[in-house]
Amino acid sequence: MKQETADRIRKFTQDRDWDQFHSPANLAKSIVIEAAELLECFQWSDENYDLQHVKEELADVMIYCQDLLDKLGLDADEILNMKMAQNESKYPVEKAKGKSAKYDEL
Repeated sequence: MKQETADRIRKFTQDRDWDQFHSPANLAKSIVIEAAELLECFQWSDENYDLQHVKEELADVMIYCQDLLDKLGLDADEILNMKMAQNESKYPVEKAKGKSAKYDEL
């Protein structure tokens, strides 16, 4: 996410004095709730969905993720790269390519 976008999210929260409601637990709950709303976009069809609605719900998830990063003092690039290193170790290309099996079943 671009710095200016993250700053816009922060300003939105600060201007409304909503940080007081943003405990890590509340933000995690909000992420799950918004993710469920994203999933609802595909409830009755994997192919016929409203792309605008998908974008709005995905944005809600991402906004709450940025809020949680800020609340916990985390850097998105750092934790994403940490997790990607773990994934690359658990799912080596030579074992996982073209397979959907979990790492302990490869």
